[in-house]
Amino acid sequence: MGKIEQQTWDSWMDEFREKAALFYAGELSKGEYKGFSGFYGTYAQRDGKSSMLRLRMTAGRVTKEKLRFTADMIRRYQVRRIHFTTCETIQLHDLQQDAVYHIMKEALDAGIITMGGGGDYPRNVMCSPLSGVEKDEYFDVSPWAEAAADYLIPFLTEEKLPRKLKVGFSNSPENVTHATYRDLGFAATADGKFDVYSAGGLGNNARLGVKVAEGIEPEMILYYIKAMWLTFRAYGNYKNRGKARTRYMQEALGGAEQYVAAFREKLQEVLDSKEDLRVAVSPQPVTKAGDGTSISDVRALEQKQEGLYTVVWHPIGGMPDAEVLCRLSDLIDGMESVELRLAPDETAYIINLTASEAQKVLELTEENTAKTVFETSVGCIGASVCQIGLRDSQALLQACVEAVRKAEIPDGALPQIHISGCPSSCGTHQTGALGFRGAVKTIDKKPHSAFILFVNGNDRQGEEAFGRELGTVLESRIPELLVKLGSTVAESGMDYAAWNAENPGGLEAVAEEYLA
Repeated sequence: MGKIEQQTWDSWMDEFREKAALFYAGELSKGEYKGFSGFYGTYAQRDGKSSMLRLRMTAGRVTKEKLRFTADMIRRYQVRRIHFTTCETIQLHDLQQDAVYHIMKEALDAGIITMGGGGDYPRNVMCSPLSGVEKDEYFDVSPWAEAAADYLIPFLTEEKLPRKLKVGFSNSPENVTHATYRDLGFAATADGKFDVYSAGGLGNNARLGVKVAEGIEPEMILYYIKAMWLTFRAYGNYKNRGKARTRYMQEALGGAEQYVAAFREKLQEVLDSKEDLRVAVSPQPVTKAGDGTSISDVRALEQKQEGLYTVVWHPIGGMPDAEVLCRLSDLIDGMESVELRLAPDETAYIINLTASEAQKVLELTEENTAKTVFETSVGCIGASVCQIGLRDSQALLQACVEAVRKAEIPDGALPQIHISGCPSSCGTHQTGALGFRGAVKTIDKKPHSAFILFVNGNDRQGEEAFGRELGTVLESRIPELLVKLGSTVAESGMDYAAWNAENPGGLEAVAEEYLA
């Protein structure tokens, strides 16, 4: 983690405490508070009476120490609403003034910072969650992701960017961190190097990233991050907040080719400055040995380290039970090399387990985890909590899961879906096989709660595609639509991916009667 001087930290905390007191006293609106508090990684919730706090987990790594701290705070302040986010962070919700302040202040000693968790700053650096333990990865990219995060932390107090900056690292073509369409992404290659992509992103005006470099040595990554910073400062839109993300620079500069030229010009400036930004990291291989036994379970993945396992834990909607999360911290605290990894689809992975340790983790998480592919679906925190949200993503997801369970739709007949409550795409609706984005549908001059349906998104590197907008579905009818789709697929005897490939137009035919 990048260094923050104690004196600077203390002054930030003093300033925050003053403004937070005004908000909780009702003397500062949640909108006014938002412009200030985002820097600290906290926002007021929709009720205007409580707050969320985002704990940055660099590269999605939640070490035992970080998990222990999180569990201690959950217990001390009786936190009951927790969210694993699509940016690989942990959000704590429904917090009062003292809780926000003390958690934020004490987090630094646990190696966690909240600064830059919101606002117009570099956000949490993301990394493939199984980096270092995945059998088919090109190489372990996590040390480079952590080096990038350390480098970016001091930029929090530099000249303000037009908007936030998201950086991601991918260890294979699975591209789970969407490295090829982030503001800046480093995609590993088979020869141990990185291809670099820039100016991509989800949300309004979604854009795939532009490849600005091929085959760079990992030690050179900071030169590209500095170049990205300078490019965004030079060409980012400071006047129109709605167009102040890096993806808009492609258009503003006249196209991808012109953008590459602008980026490389800034890169050359960095190289010519003679500033030494080479990264020297020494990846630490896992040396832990297995216990001589094995385990077979759909949620237990074999690691590339012989005899070790990863347990998959996906609380529905990325909303873990507080008590289970705390008990998990207690359980793994004495286990060698074990840690939690967060994924962009709100899954948590507990890595470096022996077979006997994996069995204990499986038993602990059994009742608080998805049972099918469909139940691993992604949802943002939703409008019941988020002050800018339009629709309640979590409520919709719960209704869909209940309907699909009641209809006894078999596993595999429905894909993982992605739900965003608004156009911001926090639920990554544009990347899924099926995606839903919060909307309003006017019928007989009356507004109705609805979601826009997106189909056939794909995030795999080399096959990237944003979901196509198919139409609008009333929220009340979405569970019925999914049951109908799942039943249709199940009757074919195929899983959803195979059925969709074999039946062009089949999805449209099922959805037609539900489009409002």
